[in-house]
Amino acid sequence: MAEDTARGTALLQSPLHERHVALGAKFAEFGGWSMPLEYPSGVVKEHTAVRESVGVFDVSHLGKLMVTGPGAATYINATLSNDLGKIRHGKAQYTLCCDAESGGIVDDLIAYFHDDEHVLLVPNAANSAEVARRLTSQAPEGVRVLDHHRQYAVLAVQGTKSDEVLDAIGMPSLHEYMSFAEAEFEDTGVVVCRTGYTGERGYELIALNEVAGLLWDRLLAAGEPLGMLPCGLGARDTLRTEMGYPLHGQDITVDVTPNQAGLGWAVGWRKDAFWGRDALVKEKDAGPQRKLRGLVSLERGIPRPGMIVSLVPDVPLCEITSGTFSPTLKKGIGMALVPTFVDPEAELGVQVRTRREIFASAKLPFVDTSVRES
Repeated sequence: MAEDTARGTALLQSPLHERHVALGAKFAEFGGWSMPLEYPSGVVKEHTAVRESVGVFDVSHLGKLMVTGPGAATYINATLSNDLGKIRHGKAQYTLCCDAESGGIVDDLIAYFHDDEHVLLVPNAANSAEVARRLTSQAPEGVRVLDHHRQYAVLAVQGTKSDEVLDAIGMPSLHEYMSFAEAEFEDTGVVVCRTGYTGERGYELIALNEVAGLLWDRLLAAGEPLGMLPCGLGARDTLRTEMGYPLHGQDITVDVTPNQAGLGWAVGWRKDAFWGRDALVKEKDAGPQRKLRGLVSLERGIPRPGMIVSLVPDVPLCEITSGTFSPTLKKGIGMALVPTFVDPEAELGVQVRTRREIFASAKLPFVDTSVRES
């Protein structure tokens, strides 16, 4: 394990840690894990590789919870926000674990619907234990929540040429967006999910730690002729920000509701029950007092989390929740939970160091990508 010198606590490591070291990766703490931030190629080149060709990420820090037993799918549908009844076996669904009282977002996650007795949940690293705790505490008899967080690796192959990479190593490809297929690799099972966090066409491969290293090596070898680069969490952040995808702990927290975050599409409003339903329906009917908005720099400023957003000088509205330089747009972009009394098209000021810079309001996503192409 690595040591987090700031807190004096041991950080968890990916089963691919030594491979990242050999590739010259810089590491950062993320959700209690030591994960690659960037490689010698740098964030912009890694970002561009995904947008124009293909990249591979190690995202093994993501949680893996298997909910099993008679009524497992019914239980998940009665607790998490989205309506599992809208998808069939073999499909995946973005959903939210909300606080039962406030409706605030405990975590956002993807549910993989294997069958009525097996639903795989992939929450964020920092919240995996809390999601597992909440689900376990109310699980009916016969339903179990199995935590496989540290037994499986997750490798994300993302980009316009991701199909070619998977084809080259004999993995399934071309299945529908938000679906998954099961395959074999070195006599073990691999789940190949047509999902991702970059906005590009791509896949996430869930494999046992024991074969993760060889799978990583095969992917890199297959992708080399296509210009594939290993990519770190720095590029993952710029890619997801361009898409307006929220990050838990910044854009969404337990103090932010789906209505405020623009995630009402991930709520099964017609369901009789899910955690936080009463609070969320009440807020939806009344209208939320703030909403997550996109901001694009009209000058040279690059927004960063925590920077003050104002409608007029010296009258703060809120703070930037996510912000970065967009390698695609060549501009500073960000998101903020802006009060709804502010005109959706209003220009806003962001305090960038000692200077108030002007930003235009923008609809999300900031860029158009191939994520849903068949």
